[in-house]
Amino acid sequence: MSTVNTPSAPFTELVDLASRLLGAGVVATNEDTFADAENLLVAKPAEFRPHTFGHKGQIMDGWESKRRRGVSADQPHPADDDHDWTIVRLGVAGVIRGLIVDTAHFTGNYPESASVEAAAIPGHPSPDELAAAEWVELLPRTPLRGDTAHAFEVRDETRYTHVRLNIFPDGGVARLRVHGEVLPDPRELDGLTFDLAAQEYGGVAEAASDRYFSSPHNLNAPGRASVMGEGWETRRRRDKANDWVQIALAGGGEVLAAEVDTTHFVANAPGWADLVGYDASRGGNPAEDRAGWFEVLPRTRLQPDTRHRFRLDVGRPVTHVRINVYPDGGLARLRLTGRLTEAGRAALALRWFNAVPAAEAAAALAEAGLSADEAAALTAARPLADPAAVTAAVAELRPADGPDGEHSSRRRSAVWRLLGV
Repeated sequence: MSTVNTPSAPFTELVDLASRLLGAGVVATNEDTFADAENLLVAKPAEFRPHTFGHKGQIMDGWESKRRRGVSADQPHPADDDHDWTIVRLGVAGVIRGLIVDTAHFTGNYPESASVEAAAIPGHPSPDELAAAEWVELLPRTPLRGDTAHAFEVRDETRYTHVRLNIFPDGGVARLRVHGEVLPDPRELDGLTFDLAAQEYGGVAEAASDRYFSSPHNLNAPGRASVMGEGWETRRRRDKANDWVQIALAGGGEVLAAEVDTTHFVANAPGWADLVGYDASRGGNPAEDRAGWFEVLPRTRLQPDTRHRFRLDVGRPVTHVRINVYPDGGLARLRLTGRLTEAGRAALALRWFNAVPAAEAAAALAEAGLSADEAAALTAARPLADPAAVTAAVAELRPADGPDGEHSSRRRSAVWRLLGV
């Protein structure tokens, strides 16, 4: 029987950036003779079926490389630095807060140790381009145990797009999870309406009244729920209160429509639901300021196993939404179609600008219209706390070819195009 640990680290409440549902994939590995590296990203926990042999041996639900050997009869053992590796493209770029390296069911064939590196490469790099990229160590080489889910906290504020798992000298790892905060490129959202609550754009189910049967994080997960267990379901209430989930949106936005989906919930759908919103951009705290919440959708009757669609006219920015269900029950998904406000877009852009590597930040500024020297100087001024700090940093820039004037106007225009400030 397996004795795999279940990590309870706080970061496991964050989105798994390496989820296949979000678009993650294995783009390269040096060795997976025994078991495919793609198994690292399988959503469900690893399974073990004893005495199930293929032509390469016991079939393992994970990534397993062949046994390494030394270079000669006199040196039969691998060198200390010999290792195998797999590169994973994150489904969405973001700031990594924690890692799970799970050796479930690998007992006599787990690696002695492992390390994890990360890189930020815009666009759609090839394996050769990834090999030549600058990699940053997130987890130094650390001993592993067999049949264990190892949880490692990460302290790094950089936005990354790829991770590389290194195992020393060889062996098997069942699953890799990369938990963090989604941080989209704001330029990709300009002019678009999208689901402001969706995980893939940075929406987070940050609080819930109940998660007895299933997680509130399912509410804003990608795609449609295929079974009831892929939604959010509460236990049966025996009091006169109600259940709820609070979602922080991708950014301050104008919410135009909502979809409240009870698909698969037949005998346990809520009877009614309403939506309330909060605008944290004015300085309040949604967890403490009860009076600051306002109506987004009045209490409305729900039907079982139904996708309910509502057009909304909120008339004010929203950064957080709480869905209240009465009295209890389950929802498959909550979708909130809308667009970022100018202030919401600017706040997202500043978070992104502060988090990307220096070379990427400078390149984006140059593309927007700054000279290379100006882009480098403004990048060096990071982190920039707010729009006022951006304005002050831009004012400090001086042209290399004479008086300011038109240069100041050009700089302001370039910075506005990128950061909305």
